[in-house]
Amino acid sequence: MQSSEMEQRLGRLEAIEEIRQLKARYFFCSDRKDPAGMRACFVDGPVLIDYGALGCFDTADAVVKIFEDIGCHPHMVEMHHGVNPLIEIDDDTHAHGNWSLQYFLINTQTRGVTQLGGYYEDQYAKVDGRWKISATRFVVSSTLALSLGESGITTLFAGRAAPLPQ
Repeated sequence: MQSSEMEQRLGRLEAIEEIRQLKARYFFCSDRKDPAGMRACFVDGPVLIDYGALGCFDTADAVVKIFEDIGCHPHMVEMHHGVNPLIEIDDDTHAHGNWSLQYFLINTQTRGVTQLGGYYEDQYAKVDGRWKISATRFVVSSTLALSLGESGITTLFAGRAAPLPQ
């Protein structure tokens, strides 16, 4: 194997690992209620973020705002487990990937529990030497919503994606 081919392969592996670390940082910041850290995972300027029922956003600042409004509260106890990354390097500054997500939420205020499964479809861009998320779409594949009442546990929804509130 020639040196340049080995350098290319090593560069691709390093890029894949950097992107894995980027997505892990995104999940970590989400769980730790760190809006600035979450924002740093995205490119500046226009970005396409499609979080389904939560909304579509064209800037990272817009998604961080809804994260602060809805998720950054002590009563929202969350766990994001991103697994099974399939990352492809397109060129020196672009990549795409898919991630499975296992999400668990305990809302201690409403005594609600939500287990959500789904997957991300991501686009990445290398900006100033660092990989960032340039587009992301989350697709729900399973939802279980429970209420923890005084008289027991009530299933609110079990299926693919819960219906939107009317």
